[in-house]
Amino acid sequence: MTEARKPRLGVFKFASCDGCQLSILDCEDELLAITGAVDIGDFREASSAVLEGPYDLSLVEGSVTTAHDAQRIKEIRAQSKALVTIGACATAGGIQALKNFGNVDEYRRVVYARPEYIESLATSTAIADHVPVDFELRGCPISKVQLLEALSAFLQGRAPNLPNESVCIECKRRGTVCVLVAHGTPCLGPVTQAGCGAICPAFNRGCYGCFGPQGTPNTASLTAELKTLGMAPPAVQRLFRTFNANAPAFKAASEAAVAEAKAP
Repeated sequence: MTEARKPRLGVFKFASCDGCQLSILDCEDELLAITGAVDIGDFREASSAVLEGPYDLSLVEGSVTTAHDAQRIKEIRAQSKALVTIGACATAGGIQALKNFGNVDEYRRVVYARPEYIESLATSTAIADHVPVDFELRGCPISKVQLLEALSAFLQGRAPNLPNESVCIECKRRGTVCVLVAHGTPCLGPVTQAGCGAICPAFNRGCYGCFGPQGTPNTASLTAELKTLGMAPPAVQRLFRTFNANAPAFKAASEAAVAEAKAP
């Protein structure tokens, strides 16, 4: 009798820092169990050995920043039964999406001695802007716990059970005093998806929005609260323009702050 083929996993990188792929490797003991359940076909961060597709599941890190990226992600999608994007770069364009708000040609001219050698699109965009995506894992980097839940769900043929609540709920669970209310510290926790364990507020720092907007973020209300702390519109703009600057809700909030700053 022929032994049933194990699901084949591919892990692919686009424009990113590799942090989310390192989070996969950081699973250590759990990774041994995963590798026993799947065939890792392509994971250049871990091995130079490559098994050709098609892949039952592809994990994609990084954003699309070049024409080559835009073509390559279509090829990966065509070879993937399911495609899951991992991290802020893949789900929202990442920190490099800050270039979306500026002049890329001018950046190229100022930064590089031979700008004619640099090939780059004018934007850094999420994978879902180019191909259909089956699921998104947020974070900068992703949560090891959420990654293992997503992989387990895939192997069991079910939907991942992941939270869509705000970081504020995580603060409540760990008994962390609200830094926004108690200390007047600017914090994106009320509009950011849970998943990090509320690390920054636990150390008396405001949330930076690493996991991007939660399902129903009331950015207008948070912006109004930030103003009561004395934050000027440019400061509000900078707060929303970090790891997930190009996520629609955060992008709209930062642009509203820009418009207010320009208003007479």
